[in-house]
Amino acid sequence: MGFMEVKEAAKNYEGAMTKFLRDLIAIPGESCREEGVIKRITKEMIELGFDRVDIDPMGNVLGYIGKGEKLIAYDAHIDTVGIGERSNWTFDPYEGYETEEEIGGRGASDQLGGIVSAVYGAKIMKDLGLLPEQYSILVTGTVQEEDCDGLCWQYIIQESQIKPEFVVITEPTDGNIYRGQRGRMEIRVEVKGISCHGSAPERGDNAIYKMAEIINEVRALNDKLHVDPFLGKGTLTVSQSFYNSPSRCAVADMSAISIDRRLTAGETYEMALEEIRKLPSVQKYQAEVTMYKYDRPSWTELIYPTDCYFPAWVLPEEHPAAQAAVASYKGMYGEPLVDKWTFSTNGVSIMGRFGIPCIGFGPGKECEAHAPNEKTWKADLVKCAAVYAMMPTLYYQNL
Repeated sequence: MGFMEVKEAAKNYEGAMTKFLRDLIAIPGESCREEGVIKRITKEMIELGFDRVDIDPMGNVLGYIGKGEKLIAYDAHIDTVGIGERSNWTFDPYEGYETEEEIGGRGASDQLGGIVSAVYGAKIMKDLGLLPEQYSILVTGTVQEEDCDGLCWQYIIQESQIKPEFVVITEPTDGNIYRGQRGRMEIRVEVKGISCHGSAPERGDNAIYKMAEIINEVRALNDKLHVDPFLGKGTLTVSQSFYNSPSRCAVADMSAISIDRRLTAGETYEMALEEIRKLPSVQKYQAEVTMYKYDRPSWTELIYPTDCYFPAWVLPEEHPAAQAAVASYKGMYGEPLVDKWTFSTNGVSIMGRFGIPCIGFGPGKECEAHAPNEKTWKADLVKCAAVYAMMPTLYYQNL
């Protein structure tokens, strides 16, 4: 089967993919409330002739094509963030819109387009007999990524014992192929004080003043973090602040902050915690530095607790999965740029925790993620479906 036949087959599904994506956008599906989206994906997979479709106890949908013992997976998280400030939208984020070239709506790029292209990429494999007989294809529509990236795959790998040879991450890649990302972690710093009446602040010990010193040192620490030649620099920023006080007329007796810490290659969560614990003001005020935990129930009410630690990962350019992605793209669309994500994906668990190779290619643009007036492009849906369809054959040929 030639590249042009696959490219034409994908183009022929543009209308079906557009309808599928618009249906998904119309169903609100924030983290832990994805049931309607999962059921709509299940319906599409069944109607397209997937050999088996399951919804696991966490609420992820798993669609299979093929009978081979070896497994290649395509992952798309199907939860979205909320709409934010409604006045920033020029159209209804769930009704969305469609032009000759674009599809708008919450989740259009991040990342409902990914599941659409993956489902139809698998359909093209089946239509055209592209899947090597030794392999099966798994398309996953995964939940809770926006809340806790990779948690879904912790469950899939550890509880369902599903371990593909490699996974295609279908997050938006701006038309490029991505082979890595920085990791991240969520840190809490808390300091105590003593409250008193605000009319005589000298009688108390103001926790907010202590935290002000800590924040200045945290800010300065950002400039001193490790730089990796490919993934770039580790970063941190204060993302939230909290306090306790008996009233607005009292000295605060507790202050806390959340830190969003981005981890580049070579950095670990132990290192990141220790860097903050060694700050002079943290030691001076005996501040408590901890890592957050996540234990929010999924839409099925399953609770699967985890630390809020999401490791970095990098796939070597010479890996057969990376080479298959490049060859598939090149055969139909020209020479691709191979790069990395700025943000985090489910690869933090798949490759970061468990060492299963990941390669990234998905419809849409990173800058559309979490932004008002989110959109994607019909041409991207078609391109990604075509590239996905050819990858297993090219991967097998390169082994």
